[in-house]
Amino acid sequence: MFGSIVVGTDGSDTAKEAVRQAVELARSVGAELLLVSAYQPVSRVSVNRETAQMPEDVQWMVSAREDVASLLDEAARTAGEAGVPVQTFPRQGDPADAILDVAEERDADLIVVGNKGMTGAKRFLLGSVPNRVSHHAPCSVLIIRTT
Repeated sequence: MFGSIVVGTDGSDTAKEAVRQAVELARSVGAELLLVSAYQPVSRVSVNRETAQMPEDVQWMVSAREDVASLLDEAARTAGEAGVPVQTFPRQGDPADAILDVAEERDADLIVVGNKGMTGAKRFLLGSVPNRVSHHAPCSVLIIRTT
Protein backbone atom coordinates (compact mmCIF):
# COMPACT_ATOMS: atom_id res chain seq x y z
CA MET A 1 0.00 0.00 0.00
CA PHE A 2 2.48 2.66 1.18
CA GLY A 3 6.20 2.08 0.84
CA SER A 4 7.30 5.60 1.73
CA ILE A 5 5.55 8.38 3.64
CA VAL A 6 6.65 12.01 3.65
CA VAL A 7 5.84 14.17 6.66
CA GLY A 8 6.92 17.74 7.30
CA THR A 9 7.70 19.21 10.68
CA ASP A 10 8.35 22.68 12.02
CA GLY A 11 8.22 21.69 15.68
CA SER A 12 4.68 23.02 16.20
CA ASP A 13 2.07 20.99 18.07
CA THR A 14 0.24 20.40 14.79
CA ALA A 15 3.40 19.10 13.11
CA LYS A 16 4.25 16.89 16.09
CA GLU A 17 0.82 15.28 15.87
CA ALA A 18 1.22 14.76 12.12
CA VAL A 19 4.62 13.14 12.76
CA ARG A 20 3.17 10.96 15.52
CA GLN A 21 0.39 9.69 13.29
CA ALA A 22 2.71 9.27 10.30
CA VAL A 23 5.03 7.15 12.47
CA GLU A 24 2.12 4.97 13.56
CA LEU A 25 0.89 4.55 10.00
CA ALA A 26 4.40 3.77 8.72
CA ARG A 27 4.88 1.22 11.50
CA SER A 28 1.57 -0.48 10.77
CA VAL A 29 2.17 -0.82 7.02
CA GLY A 30 5.95 -1.31 7.05
CA ALA A 31 6.72 1.95 5.28
CA GLU A 32 9.79 4.15 5.40
CA LEU A 33 9.31 7.64 6.84
CA LEU A 34 10.80 10.64 5.04
CA LEU A 35 10.97 13.59 7.45
CA VAL A 36 11.19 17.07 5.94
CA SER A 37 11.79 20.45 7.55
CA ALA A 38 12.45 23.75 5.81
CA TYR A 39 14.49 26.72 6.89
CA GLN A 40 15.05 30.22 5.62
CA PRO A 41 18.51 31.70 5.18
CA VAL A 42 19.61 33.95 8.03
CA SER A 43 21.81 36.98 7.51
CA ARG A 44 25.41 36.80 8.71
CA VAL A 45 24.78 39.90 10.88
CA SER A 46 21.97 38.10 12.75
CA VAL A 47 24.11 35.00 13.24
CA ASN A 48 27.08 37.05 14.48
CA ARG A 49 24.88 38.93 16.96
CA GLU A 50 23.46 35.70 18.35
CA THR A 51 26.75 33.82 18.53
CA ALA A 52 28.51 36.67 20.32
CA GLN A 53 26.42 35.87 23.40
CA MET A 54 27.29 32.17 23.44
CA PRO A 55 30.30 30.17 24.64
CA GLU A 56 32.85 29.67 21.85
CA ASP A 57 32.62 25.87 21.90
CA VAL A 58 28.95 25.93 20.83
CA GLN A 59 28.92 28.96 18.52
CA TRP A 60 29.21 26.70 15.44
CA MET A 61 25.74 25.29 16.20
CA VAL A 62 23.91 28.59 15.67
CA SER A 63 22.26 28.55 12.27
CA ALA A 64 18.82 28.05 10.81
CA ARG A 65 19.92 24.72 9.39
CA GLU A 66 21.10 23.49 12.80
CA ASP A 67 17.70 24.36 14.31
CA VAL A 68 16.02 22.31 11.59
CA ALA A 69 18.49 19.46 12.09
CA SER A 70 17.54 19.38 15.77
CA LEU A 71 13.82 19.21 14.92
CA LEU A 72 14.45 16.41 12.45
CA ASP A 73 16.62 14.48 14.91
CA GLU A 74 13.84 14.63 17.52
CA ALA A 75 11.24 13.36 15.03
CA ALA A 76 13.65 10.69 13.76
CA ARG A 77 14.15 9.42 17.33
CA THR A 78 10.38 9.03 17.65
CA ALA A 79 10.29 7.00 14.44
CA GLY A 80 13.34 4.96 15.42
CA GLU A 81 11.83 4.07 18.80
CA ALA A 82 8.80 2.74 16.92
CA GLY A 83 11.04 0.64 14.67
CA VAL A 84 10.28 2.71 11.58
CA PRO A 85 13.08 3.26 9.04
CA VAL A 86 13.57 6.99 8.59
CA GLN A 87 15.47 9.50 6.48
CA THR A 88 15.68 13.23 7.18
CA PHE A 89 15.67 16.09 4.68
CA PRO A 90 16.56 19.60 5.88
CA ARG A 91 15.73 21.94 3.00
CA GLN A 92 16.29 25.63 2.49
CA GLY A 93 13.20 27.43 1.24
CA ASP A 94 9.45 27.30 1.45
CA PRO A 95 8.00 24.48 3.63
CA ALA A 96 5.35 23.38 1.11
CA ASP A 97 7.91 23.31 -1.70
CA ALA A 98 10.31 21.30 0.47
CA ILE A 99 7.65 18.67 1.23
CA LEU A 100 6.55 18.48 -2.41
CA ASP A 101 10.13 18.28 -3.70
CA VAL A 102 11.05 15.39 -1.39
CA ALA A 103 7.82 13.56 -2.25
CA GLU A 104 8.59 13.89 -5.95
CA GLU A 105 12.31 13.14 -5.71
CA ARG A 106 11.76 10.03 -3.58
CA ASP A 107 8.63 8.88 -5.46
CA ALA A 108 6.67 8.86 -2.20
CA ASP A 109 3.35 7.07 -1.88
CA LEU A 110 1.82 9.41 0.71
CA ILE A 111 2.31 12.84 2.26
CA VAL A 112 1.05 13.47 5.79
CA VAL A 113 0.42 17.05 6.93
CA GLY A 114 -1.40 18.65 9.84
CA ASN A 115 -4.41 20.82 9.15
CA LYS A 116 -3.08 23.97 10.81
CA GLY A 117 -3.98 26.94 8.65
CA MET A 118 -6.91 25.18 7.01
CA THR A 119 -9.70 26.38 9.29
CA GLY A 120 -11.88 29.46 8.92
CA ALA A 121 -10.75 32.17 6.52
CA LYS A 122 -7.15 30.88 6.57
CA ARG A 123 -8.09 27.91 4.41
CA PHE A 124 -8.48 30.32 1.49
CA LEU A 125 -4.93 31.65 1.70
CA LEU A 126 -2.76 30.25 -1.07
CA GLY A 127 0.27 30.34 1.19
CA SER A 128 -1.11 27.70 3.57
CA VAL A 129 1.29 24.75 3.65
CA PRO A 130 -1.37 22.00 3.91
CA ASN A 131 -3.48 23.71 1.26
CA ARG A 132 -0.59 24.01 -1.21
CA VAL A 133 0.58 20.47 -0.54
CA SER A 134 -2.90 19.04 -1.04
CA HIS A 135 -3.29 20.83 -4.38
CA HIS A 136 0.13 20.09 -5.84
CA ALA A 137 1.15 16.71 -4.43
CA PRO A 138 2.50 14.01 -6.75
CA CYS A 139 0.84 11.37 -4.54
CA SER A 140 -1.98 10.92 -2.04
CA VAL A 141 -2.19 13.31 0.92
CA LEU A 142 -3.47 12.57 4.42
CA ILE A 143 -4.45 15.70 6.34
CA ILE A 144 -4.39 15.13 10.10
CA ARG A 145 -7.04 17.07 12.00
CA THR A 146 -5.27 18.63 14.98
CA THR A 147 -7.43 21.65 15.86
